Amino acid sequence: MTTLTERFRVPAAFLLGAVLLLGVAPVALSDFRLSLLSKYLCFAIVAVGVSLAWGRGGLMVLGQGVFFGLGGYAMAMHLKLTDAAATGQKLPDFMQLYGTSDALPWWWKPFANPLFAIAMTMVLPMAVAAVLGFFVFRRRVKGAYFAILSQALAAALSIWLVGQQATTGGTNGLTDIQGFFGYSLDDPVNLKMVYFIIAAVLLLLMALARQLFVSRYGELLVAVRDSEERVRFLGYDPAMVKLVAYVVAAGMAGLAGALFVPAVGIISPALIGIVPSIGFVIGAAVGGRASLVGSVLGAIAVAWAQSTLSDEFPAAWTYLQGLLFVLAVGFLPGGLASLTVYLRRRRERPRTAPVVEEPVPVTVGETV
Repeated sequence: MTTLTERFRVPAAFLLGAVLLLGVAPVALSDFRLSLLSKYLCFAIVAVGVSLAWGRGGLMVLGQGVFFGLGGYAMAMHLKLTDAAATGQKLPDFMQLYGTSDALPWWWKPFANPLFAIAMTMVLPMAVAAVLGFFVFRRRVKGAYFAILSQALAAALSIWLVGQQATTGGTNGLTDIQGFFGYSLDDPVNLKMVYFIIAAVLLLLMALARQLFVSRYGELLVAVRDSEERVRFLGYDPAMVKLVAYVVAAGMAGLAGALFVPAVGIISPALIGIVPSIGFVIGAAVGGRASLVGSVLGAIAVAWAQSTLSDEFPAAWTYLQGLLFVLAVGFLPGGLASLTVYLRRRRERPRTAPVVEEPVPVTVGETV
């Protein structure tokens, strides 16, 4: 039976996080630091999906950069079209410089509609994940093979974006985004509004993921992770169970990419390829992939370390990032969050006094 403290522990932690993100951070941090935190929170949103797919489902999702990029480009395409229309131009600025035609590409035109663009930030990543996951999980591809396939998809998308300079901006990507649904991103007040949106979305997705964790589906996902064959013998389809987690994680990554665009003002292939995809997983692994709070804090900490240390040690940061992943997976599989669980169990362990056996008296003529 759960105690009163255990019952209110999760709501209290959620309330504390809301106070820190929505109340303390905007007051305590400068505009520059708050914009950096907005960027880190976008990575934390990806970590929530990684915690669901990898922490609960055992899926090594090393290709989340694909879905992050799809959501980011969907949002950036709409914002670039809006910026062009505000200046009386028919084409975004980079198309006027690199484009070979005076007409907007046909697949850009639907993104002029804000509702369509917002929907595509999640629908497009989830659709790609659904198609890929359906064929992969049906063929029972898992483990290292699934991770390699995810990496290959991230590399392929990055290479394709680089090669389409006239329509995607090539290596530079979509840059110099000025507005966000009618609000100028040069105004610090509007950037603070973007931060509040990102923080609120993170809290809502954490609450949603928490409900999935404790639901019947969450228990089934853990069962598939631990013993897929037994779940199949019980009449469930492990492929569909894993597919749902994979698709939901992809939708979260796509939403994170869409929010990243107004927070930073850019989306490029450098944020989508193999290295960023590994970085998303490293944050969750360091903090604790099975813990929502651990994954979020780990993602923020690793992103902060990357921004700080990569400037001072640009050549060594990549090796340090790889070392963090090896240490987390090899020596601390539960991440830093597992340390708190270990300490709590040790504190709650009953302290019983050792039993001292008294010697049995032996009388003459008896044998022991």
